[in-house]
Amino acid sequence: MKRIAFKTLGCRVNLFETDALASRFKAGGYEVVDSGEADIFVVNTCTVTNTSDQKCRQAIHQIRRKHPEALMVVTGCMVNHRKEELIESGVADYVIDNERKSAIFDIVDEHFKKGHSDPEGYDRDLFSYQPAYDTFHTRSLIKIHDGCNNFCSYCIIPMVRGRSTSRPAKDIYENIKSVVDHGFKEIVLTGVNMGRYHDGETNFETLVEHIINIKGDFRIRVSSIEPDQFSDRFLELFQHEKLAPHMHICLQSGSEDTLKRMHRFYTAAQFREMCQRIKVFRPDFNLTTDIIVGFPGEIEETFKESCDFAREIGFSHIHTFKYSKRTGTKAAVMPDQVPEAVKTQRSEVMRAISLENKLKYFDMMKGKTQQLLIERIDAKGVARGYGENYVPIQIQGDGLDKNSFIEVKLNEIINPENEEKMTFIGKFLKKSIPNNCLYQEKL
Repeated sequence: MKRIAFKTLGCRVNLFETDALASRFKAGGYEVVDSGEADIFVVNTCTVTNTSDQKCRQAIHQIRRKHPEALMVVTGCMVNHRKEELIESGVADYVIDNERKSAIFDIVDEHFKKGHSDPEGYDRDLFSYQPAYDTFHTRSLIKIHDGCNNFCSYCIIPMVRGRSTSRPAKDIYENIKSVVDHGFKEIVLTGVNMGRYHDGETNFETLVEHIINIKGDFRIRVSSIEPDQFSDRFLELFQHEKLAPHMHICLQSGSEDTLKRMHRFYTAAQFREMCQRIKVFRPDFNLTTDIIVGFPGEIEETFKESCDFAREIGFSHIHTFKYSKRTGTKAAVMPDQVPEAVKTQRSEVMRAISLENKLKYFDMMKGKTQQLLIERIDAKGVARGYGENYVPIQIQGDGLDKNSFIEVKLNEIINPENEEKMTFIGKFLKKSIPNNCLYQEKL
């Protein structure tokens, strides 16, 4: 039995694709290992920033040094961006672009059966991944969309992921039914620009509504999404217990001037109004975001506008990026590039705001009840996971089972000085009643 290991960098789309590939290899008779000795290594790369490229190069070369005889497959966005560089380096046996990533099992299997394989002979297909049953995560990631048509001035994603493409709705429903039947309790919808999902008469709003109608004891979480003007009908869906009241909505800047130069498709005022509408439907709704600091032309005044906006909205987490120049984008040739030291200083300020906001959100949630999905239980019997509002919770008690829902009360906050480790101590209330009802019956 050949052993295969995976290294994944970047977004949840990559995580979905790695999970699907790992599950396919396991079903095909390969042993999937976390690390250590393996016969095959697959590195699923990211290229969103220069730092991402650097981390990918380090991972690839480190694996090659430690495992010179292993079969090395490099795939993902860095391949689409720097394919010739990777081929010329000779570090990988196969360099496979995103469009043929789903064929990696067939390519590797053919290699061991025939001694060689030609990735270019396989069809391009962004969605032909089989349902992932044996994954690295308790949640099941479901890819619904790929590519982007926005062409923001700083972003390279349209060049490496291609144009906006939606997965057929029927395939999504069947994928979800399959993993729910297999026992997954949380479904995470993921894609490059999910809000632009469109398949025939089905847009993102109707897709989510139809997913709520799927029978089974599970909940749905929306991962990173662009700030489209969500309708009131869509926001009403969050009143249903199957749809988790949390979205990571990408702001990028709270400055109107900076948003214009980023070529974003909304204003800060529109973003504010959208967040206010969300809070009307669910006052405890958990909003998290991305913010870029040090964008070309960002001065102290416009950076302060971003800081003030982040505090006003109260994002419970801000994924802070230092602007990274990407060749081929409009921002790369803009004047008034911000010095790296200034980017670093501003990044620290924004992270401090993120910690401040998280403490305020946790204080507001203290004493509330949450449906905790137990993701792991350690040797001491401490169970950990997330509530529906995407707050981390740990609880200790007898009779707790992994991959089950329990109702808990949020009590003590631990590690309040560390945003990454901040967690609630939960008090067990009761085991949750299976959520098998249809959406129409619940409203």
